[in-house]
Amino acid sequence: MLHQLGTALRQTRTIELRLDWLANDREISRFLRRLKPRPGTTLIATCRRREAGGKYSGSIASQLAHLTEAIAAGCRWYDLEIETVRQCPPGLLDVMLASGRQLTSAHFFRHLPKNLPRVAKELAAGRSDAIKIAARCDSLRDARKIFAVAQHRKNIVAVPMGDVALPARLLAVREGSAFTYAPVENATAPGQVSLDDAKRIYRLDRVTRRTQIYGVIGDPVGHSLSPVMQNAAFQARRLDAMYLPFLVQDLRDFVEAIGPFGIRGFSVTIPHKERILGFLDGCDPLAAKIGAVNTVVVRAGGKLYGYNTDYIGILRSLESRIPLRGSRVLIVGAGGAARAVAFALAQSGAIPCVTARRPQRAKALARAAGGEAIVRERIRGEFFDAIVNATPVGMHPRIGASPLAARELNCRLVFDTIYRPQNTKLLQFAARRGIETVSGVEMFVAQGAAQFEIWTGERAPVETMRHAVLRALAAEEKTAGKFRRGSQSRPAR
Repeated sequence: MLHQLGTALRQTRTIELRLDWLANDREISRFLRRLKPRPGTTLIATCRRREAGGKYSGSIASQLAHLTEAIAAGCRWYDLEIETVRQCPPGLLDVMLASGRQLTSAHFFRHLPKNLPRVAKELAAGRSDAIKIAARCDSLRDARKIFAVAQHRKNIVAVPMGDVALPARLLAVREGSAFTYAPVENATAPGQVSLDDAKRIYRLDRVTRRTQIYGVIGDPVGHSLSPVMQNAAFQARRLDAMYLPFLVQDLRDFVEAIGPFGIRGFSVTIPHKERILGFLDGCDPLAAKIGAVNTVVVRAGGKLYGYNTDYIGILRSLESRIPLRGSRVLIVGAGGAARAVAFALAQSGAIPCVTARRPQRAKALARAAGGEAIVRERIRGEFFDAIVNATPVGMHPRIGASPLAARELNCRLVFDTIYRPQNTKLLQFAARRGIETVSGVEMFVAQGAAQFEIWTGERAPVETMRHAVLRALAAEEKTAGKFRRGSQSRPAR
């Protein structure tokens, strides 16, 4: 904990000390004796009991004794859960903790309480200097209810919890919360973003009500490097904007949050590229022809207008490597990404051949793009100028999967639209056979640059975006390599 405190102090001046995460009473006292707060630092001491979702198993008397120690050691604030407040005799807190400032908190790990104003009123009673409401949110609608309370109160910390609420956690400081939580190493609740990412990627310390909000919607979305890429671009162009990952299971819930959250535009990934069409007020003709949208702009009056920039990424990735006109290209998949590939190739004069797990979808896409449907059994006996994987097969975390076997790669070039991992199993198969490969990073950066230009009207810093993505991928691969080596070195049990 002392090491993590030192790390945190290099990035922020407001730090919560979760004393209940230490092993026992003795460890807590040892830690506090060694605590030496720096001038200008605000430390919040928390010793949350198990009854309130913490790890401390001691009595209330011991809990208050540790908070008293923490105040004497230099903590200006202490977080005291409502469960303890309810059981304390009147005046006890004034006697024991009078020199500290009290953040009275309530945590709801299973669901959002029905009457948030009543919760806030109870928290604010007594000697509270500030209040905190942390609640599980299974929708952005739930998160907006917490923010509504925050916007009508001073000195409140609003904490939406859960994976769906992750972007709302980051938006909390923009929506009236005094601060948001970001762990140094150990996450203490679902949906947290690390302190390093909060500062380096999202620049949360600079967010204001004027900050423009963009994002990516998908399910899953945690794997996406779009936030790394687009936030690097905003920073390079000195734009007051932030790009967030939205785990969206209910499209209507997200669309209803666009206005309240002030979202200016967003990317669309699996499985919403086709579904989003039903929520748009208008669409670029090419995107309408493709039947899939990966980019949405929020225009005046909240009108949603869709584009497809995937085809730009596809063309830039392929046309510099093979002459597309007259080329026969096999597309694996028939979803939104595959439709963009098929129409991009058809526009360039190539012959799109489509194979998919569902033959009827393959036939429909081939017919729409003026190409040919190929059943899986025929692939091994035919030759293609290029093969393009437009499915999520092989994407992190299922990195050991491939949409095609090595013996089915009869072509000059293999292009995988997946960029995470950069070197997929499919590309490994191709390289072993001496076939030229193209990583999805090329398409990803190109389509992202086009999105940036549509949203901002400024030229995209392409090299900055590419560097941010490659750096993130390299860091992931390095971490994964260390994990694999560590696992191999462990003795069998």
